[in-house]
Amino acid sequence: KRCDHFARQCLMARRLVERGVRFVQIYSGGMENERSWDGHVDIEGNHRQFAGETDQPISALLTDLKQRGMLESTLVVCCGEFGRLPVSQRGKKPGRDHNPHAFTTWLAGGGVRGGIHFGQTDDVGHKAAVDRVSVNDLHATLLHLLGLNHERLTYRFNGRDFRLTDVAGEVVRGVLA
Repeated sequence: KRCDHFARQCLMARRLVERGVRFVQIYSGGMENERSWDGHVDIEGNHRQFAGETDQPISALLTDLKQRGMLESTLVVCCGEFGRLPVSQRGKKPGRDHNPHAFTTWLAGGGVRGGIHFGQTDDVGHKAAVDRVSVNDLHATLLHLLGLNHERLTYRFNGRDFRLTDVAGEVVRGVLA
């Protein structure tokens, strides 16, 4: 089946967490067989393929974690590093270029309020407009959910203190349970 590869990763992730592993990363479209989510060409076919490969396995993972009583203590994060522009690139099978100003990340489980959405783009989906969340905010929130105070994760370089979430990163309280 087309979702077997990702489904096996989800099953392995659950088994690892069940055995006490504290951090597990799985991926989709990580250039296996030179395929990826990078939809510069044929974005419709590309995303239909990858969404089709990941939709059922992710749903099964969440169901599995919930049935085993593990979802409340397991944070599941699904994200990419950017979104896609709302305008098409030309060609027979058009795609879309990268968009760092608006993208989707979803969270489930460990400390997250379920059934909500947070933030909103402008009318065309070009940039975040309401309840904007920066990458630093996302990182601060994830660290908080993992039990770490992001403000204390500071390192000194060339006589200056740096923080992993920069000086502007804030925990997004609206997504916390």
